[in-house]
Amino acid sequence: MKNYPVPILGSNFPASFVWGVATSAFQIEGAADADGKGPSIWDDFCKQPGAIADASDGRIACEHYQRWQSDLDLVASLGVDAYRFSVSWPRVRPGGAGAWNEKGLDFYERLVDGLLARGIKPYLTLNHWDLPSELQAKGGWADRDTVHRFVEYAQGIDTRMGDRLATITTHNEPWVVSVLGYETGIFAPGIKSRAAAMQASHHLMLSHGLSLQALRAQGSKARLGIVLNLSPVQAATESAADQAQAHLEDGKLLRWYMDPLFKGHYPEDIVAHLGADAPTLHAGDLAAIRTPMDFMGVNYYSRSVASANGPWDAKQSGLPITEMGWEVYPEGLTELLVRMHTDYPVPPLYVTENGGAFKDLVQNGVVHDADRTDYIARHIEAVAQAMRQGVRMEGYMVWSLLDNFEWASGYEKRFGIVHVDYATQKRTLKDSAVWFAAMLHARKNKATAVPQHTTTAAAQTAIEGA
Repeated sequence: MKNYPVPILGSNFPASFVWGVATSAFQIEGAADADGKGPSIWDDFCKQPGAIADASDGRIACEHYQRWQSDLDLVASLGVDAYRFSVSWPRVRPGGAGAWNEKGLDFYERLVDGLLARGIKPYLTLNHWDLPSELQAKGGWADRDTVHRFVEYAQGIDTRMGDRLATITTHNEPWVVSVLGYETGIFAPGIKSRAAAMQASHHLMLSHGLSLQALRAQGSKARLGIVLNLSPVQAATESAADQAQAHLEDGKLLRWYMDPLFKGHYPEDIVAHLGADAPTLHAGDLAAIRTPMDFMGVNYYSRSVASANGPWDAKQSGLPITEMGWEVYPEGLTELLVRMHTDYPVPPLYVTENGGAFKDLVQNGVVHDADRTDYIARHIEAVAQAMRQGVRMEGYMVWSLLDNFEWASGYEKRFGIVHVDYATQKRTLKDSAVWFAAMLHARKNKATAVPQHTTTAAAQTAIEGA
């Protein structure tokens, strides 16, 4: 049995460090048209032939809309400090503008109050990709009017429940929304236009900055920030061509978002590279985007390797590969966090998503996922390494609490530390959840190591004790 050290007992992880699990609305809620919810771009995208790998959709998902209380009990049983979740914009304001849906707002208020009653901090995300269909019909994120509709949405959510939220995140992964949604078209809304993608990216960033200003103006009590998906981009070889490709890809993934947030401009080399596809900016836009944040979230899964000869095959490295085809490369998380800290005046950072899709072994009601446990443990240590180098880290959150609808992959890829039997909706703690709960329990009780695998009985004891 392998014993992992518990780095959280050292000086790198203070008592105030926040441990959590994360989900998003479309991936778990289901109840696609219940209680007045309107359609989203993902509801629409799932209807397109071939868009989803297993031809599934999010209409039922994990039935979290009905099972939220028992799901919150599950979260509490793990002993975490925080739960990161998102609001479905079309559930609370079906058209993206106009009338609000009281039943939708009531659902999220109950969720927030349920978390607080269980001693768990609510970390709310406003946009985890499910834009109301009516706004997409008018141009979606490529249309500037969506910026103002998002600000109204942010104000409405904050007015209703901001007094009880630990944080409000404006957007989750604007790169995914813009590039995968508007350039490659492999995510909703399925548009293939680089010009539209870059305009969408600017409007996402602008709506972030303007929302922060509007929320502060109305006295929001929540801490405010954004979540980016980032990776260190490494050249495949030392050749000048590969080095140049790595710099270009770093510019499109990291600097395109970090530079306006913290330096007040888009990177000049990427603007030049885009040419006529560069976004249109209005006076004051960049100043708004640079509005100071209280925190910033980073979603990390693997590194990126750039080659001038085309896409790089991750199998070349010889490292373990997840079901998504991504390398297991925890060193990249340390590298990324240190680089952000060194190159930009970042606020305190959270790892807001980190996890792996692996094949689970279900035996006699027990779900073994040693690879996922190893992945999480090694990435927690990578965070500790970054903190030893001076990076201000405030929390770490596992993606994901539950197996769920994994976007274009449908239900074929499982990221959860809790197994979901989609036929019965039964939840089963995987070994990774057992380990995570035992680690948090050990931290509270000043133990020095937590076994990678424990028996079911020991797991239950640890969870009950946590």
